[in-house]
Amino acid sequence: MPYYQFYEINHAAMGPVRAAADMTRLYFQNPLNPWSHTDLGRSIAAGCEVLERITRRYGKPEFGLNDTTVSGVRVPVRETVVWSRPFCDLIHFERGTSSYRKDPKILIVAPMSGHYATLLRGTVEALLPKADVYITDWIDARMVPLQDGKFDLDDYIDYLISMLHFLGPDTHILGVCQPSVPVLAAVAVMEGLDDPYVPATMTLMGGPIDTRVAPTAVNDLAVSKGIDWFRRNVVMQVPFPHPGFMREVYPGFLQLSGFMSMNLDRHVSAHREFFQHLIEGDGDSAEKHREFYDEYLAVMDLTAEFYLQTVETVFIEHSLPMGKMMHGDTPVDCTKIRRTALLTVEGEKDDITGRGQTKAAHDLCTNLPDDMKAHYEQPSVGHYGVFNGSRWRAEICPRVMDFIRSHPTTGKSGTAPRAIPAAPEKVQNRAAAGASLEKILLARPQGVADDLKAISGVGPKLETALNEAGIFHYWQIAGLTDEQIEALDSKLDFRGRMARDGWIEQARKLSEAVG
Repeated sequence: MPYYQFYEINHAAMGPVRAAADMTRLYFQNPLNPWSHTDLGRSIAAGCEVLERITRRYGKPEFGLNDTTVSGVRVPVRETVVWSRPFCDLIHFERGTSSYRKDPKILIVAPMSGHYATLLRGTVEALLPKADVYITDWIDARMVPLQDGKFDLDDYIDYLISMLHFLGPDTHILGVCQPSVPVLAAVAVMEGLDDPYVPATMTLMGGPIDTRVAPTAVNDLAVSKGIDWFRRNVVMQVPFPHPGFMREVYPGFLQLSGFMSMNLDRHVSAHREFFQHLIEGDGDSAEKHREFYDEYLAVMDLTAEFYLQTVETVFIEHSLPMGKMMHGDTPVDCTKIRRTALLTVEGEKDDITGRGQTKAAHDLCTNLPDDMKAHYEQPSVGHYGVFNGSRWRAEICPRVMDFIRSHPTTGKSGTAPRAIPAAPEKVQNRAAAGASLEKILLARPQGVADDLKAISGVGPKLETALNEAGIFHYWQIAGLTDEQIEALDSKLDFRGRMARDGWIEQARKLSEAVG
């Protein structure tokens, strides 16, 4: 059934109703209108605002973190996109400090589970005074054109590895909720390759590492339905006129429906209280309601392949704790983790990720020394309280920062005589491949640049990335050697796309056609 289309039609049909409700609200809130000073006028205005808000589509919120306090001094904060791919931007919260600071470099991996990265505004805000903070800003799948290709759990892991390479050594990675699994997998894959850029620490917060432990309603649903049910019932195509038209996605409005149904009575009560606050003129309480639901009701679509692979791998097959998870053709082996310190954090009253599910990561990292592992359970908080709110600021964040400062650099455990000596050879190979690649790169096109988008699998963003790297012509791609392909894959994070989509052969034919 075309439920997504029905949703869009319903939203459009309600447009005039929302406009009329908003106009009526403004009329009855106008201080020059005598009715605005009566109980009836305030009731009508309140009812109209509630109606408009519950039928509105909420856009992506802003972080709105314009300043922070560093060593007692108020400094400005600027958001800068420092790394970008079709499905994710990496945002750096650049602090305007007057001198260089050796604060830890933290990569926050936001959940890709329906809400935007701004859900972690409080997480970022609490860390900013003490750390150099970066965060993944996942892109709404309905806004990504079909020509930009797929995005699944393997691509998610590849993105994380690429970001860690970009940020360099001694980065600290913090995964909140859903990303805990790909964060742990990415570190395991990097350790298996003796990657010199493995993070110094990884902090996993409220994540479903092993959903067999204290399963929640979310876990039970996945197991009871099976992957085919999800494929038949929740995967839909993006309707026109969104940029991602025809892309198969798990719509954000379905995820939001699931979230709200878990605590429906609480949400109904919150809106009833909001209506009452508006009538009573309690502006502070009403504004707190607006701030919370402006964030909570803003949702994004996920690619179908990422959603289905996550459900199957994490919630149905329990692939990671059972040692069966694969990253492409590479097994994800957590026993290889020896250089990255591990902190897990859980909430006592978490009804989304059960108690013990995140702590299970310790049982998987068997070769990590005890002095590089820690676990903390925060009393009396639910899922969102683990990374937001007063308990996060006062009790959890200080513990996270203390753990990070206790392990400032990678691989200080003294347990490294294993395969680490092989790493320099791999680094030298990468350097040699990079030097080989430089031979075919150009500072500018020779004449008119070729239309690289004619190659199947190359969209506008990938063409821009290739141009910025120094590739403008078909002949450059057609003449790539295996070493150069590997270097370009690593440099631009294509992760095998060139081979999968047959870029070399396509470029060779196009080069012959234009030459």
